[in-house]
Amino acid sequence: MTSFYQVLWTKTAECDLVKIIEHIANDSPANARTVLLKLKEHASNLNRYPERGRIVPELQGQGILQYRELIASPWRIIYRASENKVYVLSVLDGRQNVEDILLKRLLLQNKSC
Repeated sequence: MTSFYQVLWTKTAECDLVKIIEHIANDSPANARTVLLKLKEHASNLNRYPERGRIVPELQGQGILQYRELIASPWRIIYRASENKVYVLSVLDGRQNVEDILLKRLLLQNKSC
């Protein structure tokens, strides 16, 4: 029997999501809602099989293997599973330099949105 994981959003991931949706809503509120539902659904589906996402390639090259991602093109949902919880850490636009964003966030961990 498959156990269920609790999916939790970090403050950083929530900020990412708000910024994405606000940006899209400037042009199309209906599209913003569609994107919001898509991203939330992808993340919530991690409650059964959190290992299904790939290891983040930019971090894997640095020997950091505990972070995984799901692709909801063009966005990348970055998360970490621990015990019976999945922590959604970031939602990033895959068209940006993700490695630079992640390294910058590691350096500025305590900064809010």
